[in-house]
Amino acid sequence: MFAGRATEFDGGFVGGFGESLFFCLIKNADMTNPYVIDDEQLGALLVRADARARRLTFRTKPDGIHVTVPPGTPLAEVKRAIEQLRPRLLAARQKLARPLIDLNFRIDADYFRLTLVAGRQERFLSRSGVGEMQIVCPPDADFADEALQAWLRKVIDEALRRNAKVVLPPRLQQLAARNGLTYSSVKINSSCGRWGSCSARGSINLSFYLLLLPRHLVDYVLLHELAHTREMNHGPRFWALLDRMTDGRALALRQELRQFRTGLCGLGR
Repeated sequence: MFAGRATEFDGGFVGGFGESLFFCLIKNADMTNPYVIDDEQLGALLVRADARARRLTFRTKPDGIHVTVPPGTPLAEVKRAIEQLRPRLLAARQKLARPLIDLNFRIDADYFRLTLVAGRQERFLSRSGVGEMQIVCPPDADFADEALQAWLRKVIDEALRRNAKVVLPPRLQQLAARNGLTYSSVKINSSCGRWGSCSARGSINLSFYLLLLPRHLVDYVLLHELAHTREMNHGPRFWALLDRMTDGRALALRQELRQFRTGLCGLGR
């Protein structure tokens, strides 16, 4: 329930093939059509007014989240609806884009490579080293089984975590020294919501899913968080600093990064 307005969350989650739906009843109106909300966790939300709409509707599709609203719905109401539905929208976005991990599944990133191959043994085996992993699968593996998919994701996540701890902290230190910046600590996490973050105390958190990005975009994210050690907002001085550290390509790199999503779901962009 939103404070100060008669708003109702109606029905919660409705699933369908290829998309997910969320509904909220919204009153009032005055929004430009269309309108794009750029959300750090959810990506771009395309908001469109429809004269036939009686309530605010969220649809998660492969190309993003589409929002349909009654004509004139205030932007503030849409943003409050996003916050109310954020956990479900994020979960639906990730589930929709989640690839099947089977013998055709590959990771071929600059910092991490993964293959699955058919074997003759009755159990799964893994062979891993720095920057690479191979999973040997039994001949009767049922890749449609949800429990197996969950286990495979856990195995891959752990491999990414181990490699990220080897790759990311030293690279962060190199970039910090090169640009005369300092930070208090760095931690590796499993965030599927954001690539990285920086606290007011200079503590930097990095998602191990960064290893799925091209090398130059990994550097961009690290430099982005390092810039926050000096400028904690996204104001003009922040972008000027980041622009200097990326040879004038900060906005272009930000746009390129938007093609990717955190988590294994991001492999399909």
